Amino acid sequence: MEYTKKRKTNSLKIIVLMLLLLVITVFAVTQGSVKIPVSQVVKIIFNNKDLADVKPSYIFIVNQVRLPRIILAILVGGVLSICGTVFQAVFKNPMADPYVMGVSSGAAFGATIGIVFGFGINIAGLGMVSLMAFLGAFFTMLMVYQLSKVGGRVSTTGILLAGIVVNAILSSVISFVMLLNHNDIDKIVTWTMGSFNASSWEHVKLFVIPMLIGVTYMLSLSRELNTLVISENDAKNIGVNVERIKKGTLIVASMLAALSVSVSGIIGFVGLIIPHLFRMIFGTDHRILLPVSFIGGGIFMVICDTVARSVLNNMEIPVGIITSIIGGPFFLLLLQKHKRKFI
Repeated sequence: MEYTKKRKTNSLKIIVLMLLLLVITVFAVTQGSVKIPVSQVVKIIFNNKDLADVKPSYIFIVNQVRLPRIILAILVGGVLSICGTVFQAVFKNPMADPYVMGVSSGAAFGATIGIVFGFGINIAGLGMVSLMAFLGAFFTMLMVYQLSKVGGRVSTTGILLAGIVVNAILSSVISFVMLLNHNDIDKIVTWTMGSFNASSWEHVKLFVIPMLIGVTYMLSLSRELNTLVISENDAKNIGVNVERIKKGTLIVASMLAALSVSVSGIIGFVGLIIPHLFRMIFGTDHRILLPVSFIGGGIFMVICDTVARSVLNNMEIPVGIITSIIGGPFFLLLLQKHKRKFI
C-alpha cells in the first residue's frame, strides 16, 4: 500500500516536472534581444499552419534560432545530469560528476587543436572544433580508463586520481598552445566557457540518436545501480556482474559527456547539482532518479541559457559562467556537509 502511494506521488511529481519544462521552454523562446509575445510563440510552435498574422521575422527566430538552441540545451542539460547521477552511484562519491575521467580537459584540448589548425572546416555537418573536442574527450577518457585498471579491474579511486593528473597535464598543454597562438586565445577561452549560441537543427539531429541509445542503456541498469550503491558484495551475491556494470556505465556516461561537450563547450556543475537536488525530492531509487534528473537537468540548463542571453543588453554571457556561479557555492556547501568523510 505504501509502495503504491509512493509511486503515485512520484508519478504526479514527474508530470508536474514535465509541465514545468514545457512552460519554461515556451517562456525561454519569448526571451532574447527580440522579445516575442507568448501568444505568438505558442501559435508558431503548436499551430504552425495558421501563421498569416505572425511576423515572418518571428517565425524565423523561433523556428531557426531559438527552438534548436533551447532543445539542444534541454538535451545537454539532461545528459550531463543523468551522467552525474551514474558517476555518483558508481564512485559512491557525492562530488563525482561527468568530468572526473578527464572529459572536460580532453575536450578542451581537442577544441584548442581544432581552433588553431582547422577552424571553419565542416565535416558531416559539424565544425572541426566540435569534432576535435569529441575525439579529445573520447581518447582522454580511454587513457584514464586504462590507467585506472588494476589486475583487469576498474579502480574507482584510480579513475579519480588518473583524471586529476590528466586534467592537470592537458591544462598545461592548452596553456602552452595558447601562449604560441595569441590570435586564437579569445576563441579558445570563449569555447571553454560553454555556449549554445551556434546551435542548429543539425546539431540536434546528430546529438539525439546517440543520446537516446546511451540514456536508454543507463536507464536499463537502474536496478543494478540501486544494488551497487548499497554494497558491491551484496550486488555480487545476487548475481550482478559488478565489473561489467561499472565498465559499461563509466564508458557510456563518459561518451555522452564527451558528446555534450563537443556541441556546447565545457559547462560545469550541472552533473553535480541536479542529482543531489532531485535525490532529496525523489529519493535514491535510480528507476525514478535517472529520468527525473534528465528532466531537471534540462530545466536547469534552459533557465541558465535564458539568463545568459537575456540578462545583458546586446551581449551574451557564456552559459558556463552562469552554471558555475550557481554551482560553485553549491559545491562548497556539499563539501562542508561531507568533509568528515574525506578526513
